[in-house]
Amino acid sequence: MLRLLNIEIHKLKYNRASRVLILIYFILLTSIALIAAIKFDIGPIQFHLAEQGIFNFPYIWHFNTYMAAIFKFFLLLVIVSMMANEYSNKTLKQNLIDGLSKKEFILSKFYTVIALAFISTFFVFIVSIILGYSYSDFNEFSIVTTDLEYLLAFFIKLVGFFSFGLFMGILVKRSAFAVGGILVWFFGESILKGYLFWQFKDASDTTERVNSIMQFLPLESISNLIKEPFTRLSAVKTVAKQVGEDLSKDFSVQTSDLIIVLVWIAIFIYLSYALLKKRDL
Repeated sequence: MLRLLNIEIHKLKYNRASRVLILIYFILLTSIALIAAIKFDIGPIQFHLAEQGIFNFPYIWHFNTYMAAIFKFFLLLVIVSMMANEYSNKTLKQNLIDGLSKKEFILSKFYTVIALAFISTFFVFIVSIILGYSYSDFNEFSIVTTDLEYLLAFFIKLVGFFSFGLFMGILVKRSAFAVGGILVWFFGESILKGYLFWQFKDASDTTERVNSIMQFLPLESISNLIKEPFTRLSAVKTVAKQVGEDLSKDFSVQTSDLIIVLVWIAIFIYLSYALLKKRDL
């Protein structure tokens, strides 16, 4: 495993575009901390975002993992460009000539996906700990360690998304087309979701029916791992209650969502290997 991972690290180390994208990604993750600096005064009203509870334990695990997941597109570019470079630079063929099997080649890419996802998760953990202990009103150990499953969901979310990118990179061989393919898939799922809402518009449980179908699609299942955290804030709930809206829902990480994404990860990696094994290089 370490041998295969070391091969990929060596390739990333000498690829300037990948280094820049990874640097931008981690700078953006760090920028979550800048939210704490958002404050403004409107007459007698003083608003400081950090004081609204977004960095309170355990809510911070939900909020930070959701926000950090928005930036995953930058690492996706690293994954797809990594595969595109294998074809354009002929390194894939050279690796196979040098004795690396196609199975080991796919595993080396998958290990890189896992490594990037793990480092990202650990980085978000450190940033959250620092912000939490700086701004949270609750610092008891039992509270701090509550809802840590959001970190697991974040890790699985990244591995799933990057595995999809790896498969698309192998399928189309060009980074721009791979990213385009993912966007087409995203729009396809969105169109299907809209069609299902129209199809079940007369049902009393329209949303439940649509979600029960959409949850099995790759991008939708990845998205479902960490639900939006904003309507979980007490301030938002208070405003919604005053206007007669009920925003109560289950924000927890669902085991079924984790299993669905894990199945998709296995499918993407297997298809990547099957495609590479079948393809004449």
